[in-house]
Amino acid sequence: MSTPTVPTVKLNNGVEIPQLGFGVFQVPDDQTTAAVASALEAGYRSIDTAAIYGNEAGVGRALAEGGVPREDLFITTKLWNADQGYDETLRAFDTSLAKLGLETLDLYLIHWPTPARDLYLDSWRAIERLAAEGRIRAAGVSNFQPAHLRRLLDNSELVPAVNQVELHPGLQQAELRAFHAEHGIATEAWSPLAQGAVLDDPAVTAIAERTGKSPAQVVLRWHLQLGNVVIPKSVTPARIRQNLDVFDFELTGEDMTAIAATDRGLRTGPHPDQFN
Repeated sequence: MSTPTVPTVKLNNGVEIPQLGFGVFQVPDDQTTAAVASALEAGYRSIDTAAIYGNEAGVGRALAEGGVPREDLFITTKLWNADQGYDETLRAFDTSLAKLGLETLDLYLIHWPTPARDLYLDSWRAIERLAAEGRIRAAGVSNFQPAHLRRLLDNSELVPAVNQVELHPGLQQAELRAFHAEHGIATEAWSPLAQGAVLDDPAVTAIAERTGKSPAQVVLRWHLQLGNVVIPKSVTPARIRQNLDVFDFELTGEDMTAIAATDRGLRTGPHPDQFN
């Protein structure tokens, strides 16, 4: 199979992010290097990790050994809740960068708003500074609800380039996606396959049968056609390759409508308003 060319999404500051990347959530550090190496070999250039995953060092090893030029890579990590605050954010960023073995980061995200702790505005000020110093190419957030985003926009010149949220056919986040579109924020989907919970939806399996694609490929294609940035994870080389093989078919308008009807408020992770 030839390496597919992954389209990019232009962020609000002109930086381009590959629309399909590779996530390493819940991958143990000792397995991360091999998984990321498989992903790089398959053609992925965007890798998404987080401080709390405990595998930034494993990602860093794969990047160092992978031989892909740094300018061809797009690396994202995230600030953990316990490290929120202005000085804490700057320290946590340095720690993440050291583990990854990088000089700069392509995208840095506040992992959760943790509203009860109310430190995300301070954390964002630190991220603004990192962006101004050129240490990060783009700044964003994760799991922010419209109210959290509004507060950021009201208190900062810097509009988040990305909001990475749980999003899949079972939880389509229409209100949030509309807010993003209005404010020039890219929507990035974590748990894009709902950890498998949407793969046996009749709408999805019917399209898979008709197109000769797997249910996972159908769901990833749905994300791409919605305009979402998407980061499926896997540790299986065959599945890693399969998840990238979604650029040679298209869903019809009827397909998109059928999948739209499967939205059911299904969360596989915590609710951002309650998670602190």
